[in-house]
Amino acid sequence: MAEKGAEREQWSSKFEFILSVIGFCVGLGNVWRFPYLCYKNGGGAFLIPYVVCALVGGVPMFFLEVGIGQFMSEGGISVWKMCPLFRGIGYAAISVCNLLNMYYIVIIAWALYYFVLSFQSTLPWATCGNWWNTAACVSDATNHSTLAELRSMNITPRDSVVEFWDNKVLQITDGVDDMGGMVWPLFGCLIFCWVCTYFAIWKGVKVTGKIMYFTATFPYVMLTALLIRGVTLPGAAEGIRYYLEPKWEKIFDHQVWNDAGTQIFYSYAVGLGGMVALGSYNKFNNNFAKQCAILCACNSLTSLFAGFGIFSVLGYMSLQLELPMDKVAEAGPGLVFIAYPKAMAQMPFAPLWSAMFFCMILMVGLDSQFVQVESVVTAIVDLYPNLLRTRRGREIVVAAVCLLDFAVGCSMVMQGGMYVFQLFDYFAASGIILLTVCGLEATVLSWVYGADRLMDNMDMMLGFRLWRYFKLAWKYITPLQTCL
Repeated sequence: MAEKGAEREQWSSKFEFILSVIGFCVGLGNVWRFPYLCYKNGGGAFLIPYVVCALVGGVPMFFLEVGIGQFMSEGGISVWKMCPLFRGIGYAAISVCNLLNMYYIVIIAWALYYFVLSFQSTLPWATCGNWWNTAACVSDATNHSTLAELRSMNITPRDSVVEFWDNKVLQITDGVDDMGGMVWPLFGCLIFCWVCTYFAIWKGVKVTGKIMYFTATFPYVMLTALLIRGVTLPGAAEGIRYYLEPKWEKIFDHQVWNDAGTQIFYSYAVGLGGMVALGSYNKFNNNFAKQCAILCACNSLTSLFAGFGIFSVLGYMSLQLELPMDKVAEAGPGLVFIAYPKAMAQMPFAPLWSAMFFCMILMVGLDSQFVQVESVVTAIVDLYPNLLRTRRGREIVVAAVCLLDFAVGCSMVMQGGMYVFQLFDYFAASGIILLTVCGLEATVLSWVYGADRLMDNMDMMLGFRLWRYFKLAWKYITPLQTCL
């Protein structure tokens, strides 16, 4: 149990815990990664490895992390009082989470910048002739004679949306050896996002839980509105067909299963110490099993739901530009900041839909960021509860974490910042790291601490025995999955 000292906070209601978990888990990966993986890896057929990986890895780890957090009432590091020799696993999880905090918020800053620039009669990325455009710029309004002229001069046409992203937003340099200067609009957006993060969590989970009533629910309103608009567009049915059409031969591809497993661990946000931190603020006898079952289902269904909204609009863009779907479907930042803005530029009332889309991305990103930073703060405060579990002590820790992460993030809003961002994205919180942390966590807790003791602990809190499958998953199935 927690060290004696200042009283530890708890959620004001069970619903605030649920909303905070939704805010944490339902992030940018649900919007920009799952739909593309589904399309790339066999459409509807991808749902089979996705569900299997969820049942054998994601769901057991989700239950495990929330359960031990609630039982111990400790953050992601001090919870390892259960197995002090392996406390390093907790340090690894929190370190990965903090590295994620440093670059995840940069994506939110990009989204904020696009959101602000959406409030114009003509979207700035829809046209050429701006200071950031080159002679090779083409837009959807460019006629065929201009394209032919460019090709006759051996000039490769560059889309206005791409030039806006490279030359206006990023102002990107030729390589990481040339970092260039600060991109001041992005710097300002980064400051704003960190200020929002600080004030969302500085007073503790009772305040954060109240904020989640808006930040965790509003994206669903926006996503629903975008879906309704998307499915009414010409070409939407074709886009959705590409998204879900089963390619059964893909099921036998090892890479498909690898993508499904990695996406599950990303989407369920396990291996970062965050679920432990959120569970630690529950009452001891809270029925977390029922909540976890609902939250796991909600998370996966949100990913599927987002795909309909994304691909209906991409289908419309494919029809308008007379391009095949594989030329317009992208993953990651390319989807959010190039493909989707290009699609919205084709739509009537484009600024309205653009503002709504980037508002959704902003909210989805911010509530994940709030909880990620809270996870790091909780871990630090719980290491020294008598010293830091005070109003002033906590505020100092929150400020220190935010300032440190902001300082590192500044390198990613320089003209060469995209190269730094990619280094963090590829190495800081890569799939192999999350899988390793989760595999070690499940192995140590089920074999060293003991799976039977874990089941007894859960029984003590819940008043009933968890399904025996969880014991088997923690001991054998989940560790094996992380190795494969």
